[in-house]
Amino acid sequence: MHTSLVKEQDIRQPILWFYTPMSLPIAADVEPSLVVYDCMDELSAFRGAPPMLRERERELFARADLVFTGGQSIYEAKRAHHRSVHAFPSSVDAAHFALAREATTDPADQRDIQRPRLGFFGVIDERLDVELVARVADERPDFQLVMLGPVVKIDPATLPQRQNIHWLGQKSYQDLPAYLGGWDVAIMPFALNEATRFISPTKTLEYLAAGKPVVSTAIRDVVTPYGDKEAVHIADASSFVAAVEAALAQPTEARLAIADAMVSATSWDKTWRSMSKLMADALQAKRSAAVRTEGNVPCSTI
Repeated sequence: MHTSLVKEQDIRQPILWFYTPMSLPIAADVEPSLVVYDCMDELSAFRGAPPMLRERERELFARADLVFTGGQSIYEAKRAHHRSVHAFPSSVDAAHFALAREATTDPADQRDIQRPRLGFFGVIDERLDVELVARVADERPDFQLVMLGPVVKIDPATLPQRQNIHWLGQKSYQDLPAYLGGWDVAIMPFALNEATRFISPTKTLEYLAAGKPVVSTAIRDVVTPYGDKEAVHIADASSFVAAVEAALAQPTEARLAIADAMVSATSWDKTWRSMSKLMADALQAKRSAAVRTEGNVPCSTI
């Protein structure tokens, strides 16, 4: 949002919603009715993060009325920095990903890949444990690893190349259920490093909504609650293949019952209703405080 746009469109006291502290200068001259900092991750831990990001975040904490976090871990990391921090773990478009359960036709670039298929979709960057991907492929040459997503911040030449690893590139959101429908296990082979310390992967619920068994490394916001409730198999590098084998052998009916219970407990609509209430309450509190302040202005004695 540029100040010129605000003036041209006669926008008065907008709600400012920040996804990154680096956007602060853009709205420096805007007078908002409310400021929300939607903190989805610890961006300062990402490769190539701007050096001034932490300082900008301190400025944003000082300006924000509300802070929303994308998961429990990042909530615990941020709650000491602001008076009103609220955890909102990612939800899921359940109906969209449930289409995978009925998918009967493979996308063209997946059609000729043999089974069993282990699938992943997401950004392929420093958060992905590429050595683990290679290890799984080497330990089980019969497993076919289908990897979807753009390669960002890492050299594509460093990705392990095997006959049973298929780097298929970025796919549209609309096409994901069709790919998921042809997988036998959905995997989250994340590295355990600074960039993944606070992540709460949206794909966890998307995989479960698709009805797929899921295997993940020990990302904290996956272990609790998904691992604790046996919705996701948790493994390290040495046990990942065994966890995939266990996922493949798990009775479908029992697995789907657990997955459906977790998926049905959340929705983006529910998340937005909760956020909206917090915002309405914060706006009302600010208006009430302004009225009290105006009422306390001393009258002129002249």
